[in-house]
Amino acid sequence: MLPVPIQRENTVNRRNLLAALLVALVPALACAQGYEGRLKRIKDTKTIAIAHRTDALPFAFLDESKQPTGYSVELCKRVVNMIDQQLGTGGLKIKWVPVTTQNRFDVVAKGEADMECGSSSVTLSRLKQVDFSNYIFVDGTAILARKDLGAKSISDLSGKKIGVPAGTSNEKALKDALKDRAVTANVVAVASREDGLAKVEAGELDALASDQVLLLGLASKAKNPAALGFVDDTLSFEPYAIALPRNDSALRIEVNSALARIYRSPAIADVYGQWFGAFGKPGPALRAVFAMGAIPD
Repeated sequence: MLPVPIQRENTVNRRNLLAALLVALVPALACAQGYEGRLKRIKDTKTIAIAHRTDALPFAFLDESKQPTGYSVELCKRVVNMIDQQLGTGGLKIKWVPVTTQNRFDVVAKGEADMECGSSSVTLSRLKQVDFSNYIFVDGTAILARKDLGAKSISDLSGKKIGVPAGTSNEKALKDALKDRAVTANVVAVASREDGLAKVEAGELDALASDQVLLLGLASKAKNPAALGFVDDTLSFEPYAIALPRNDSALRIEVNSALARIYRSPAIADVYGQWFGAFGKPGPALRAVFAMGAIPD
């Protein structure tokens, strides 16, 4: 019979060995787990399709080499890297799918893209077609007008022509604000913000409504930025998120898990600083978005 101390030592060694084996098996078990929906397709093809805007500066646009870039695009790239690590694919290839304000959600709903990275606001009506990640930014509908109008509020635009991109949440916000404040103005649907700016500069429109940050980026490209100014009224709350397919909780959880890790790390300060550092630190609403999105594991 072995002395008691030796028995205890052998028991401890066996426990340590078992613990070491379990730790070694965890990655293998994780890789062996079954994936469903789009995650399975992403893992099998080692490709993820990302829909992106080409005209939503500074959130999603094309750089000088015609490659997608911007705040939302950079966040999505980091999300993809983390999904790649989780799936163990050894490097996911991104298939970029350009979209417009009119077809961005259809592309995701039809399976032509696994997510959409741009400046898409979460609304109840849109949730009937696609799902969304946790918020990635907050903005509001604003109005950029010719300074010679002297407009300080939306009431000062009575009888004027206000352009707004067709099919956007901004269009509804503008119409609701005009109705609520009993202001009679001519709302003109435009194909894009760029189209709207061109018409303002040509005198065909008096003002243009859209997300404030997007209008800031747009105004910087105007022929004469000094001739344009913002009306003081903010017409809506616009929470941005990554559009995702409906009824695919596995993909949504992976995207939100990746965003949470980004929000808990210095990475979010780097991404924000790259695109919005000139505007100063994030405001209270955006800081709240990052804080609430930093969900613990």
